[in-house]
Amino acid sequence: MLRKIIVALLIMISFLLESAVFQHFAMAGIVPKFIIILTSSFGFMRGEKEGMTIGFFCGFLSDVFYGDVLGFYALILTYIGYINGKFSRIFYPEDIKLPIALIVVSDLSYGMICYILLFLLRGRFDFLYFFTKVILPEALYTIVAAVFVYPVILKINQKLEAREKRSAQKFV
Repeated sequence: MLRKIIVALLIMISFLLESAVFQHFAMAGIVPKFIIILTSSFGFMRGEKEGMTIGFFCGFLSDVFYGDVLGFYALILTYIGYINGKFSRIFYPEDIKLPIALIVVSDLSYGMICYILLFLLRGRFDFLYFFTKVILPEALYTIVAAVFVYPVILKINQKLEAREKRSAQKFV
């Protein structure tokens, strides 16, 4: 129960950081994607199911506040959480290289999918402009944010797992 409450708080905090706080630190209108950092991190640390769940709720918040179609961002982030969850078998808490790489690939994939489905299909064919002015700067800004945010998410997850392990031992 505590894990669900804390994860819900993390989702809300990530969304607020992305949509409100970091709007004041936007560079050329670009802000880091904290919801992708959270989805990728939990998918990588906890597996496909947790990644999908967190991705769905992060995407649903984005759909409600920014989306034209309800479920578009939820579907994309659900897939991102699922794919990152596939890497949970090689999760090592002390290694930051693989999580950062997965977050970058997730952000680039998110940007590409959004470009294809939101712009390309509407006849806007200037991919190079969109890639250099939106997708790449967003990925770079997300990398910088992930270097600071991922260790915090990792510590929270470790504390939750330690607490769950202690409470599970009481019943054995």
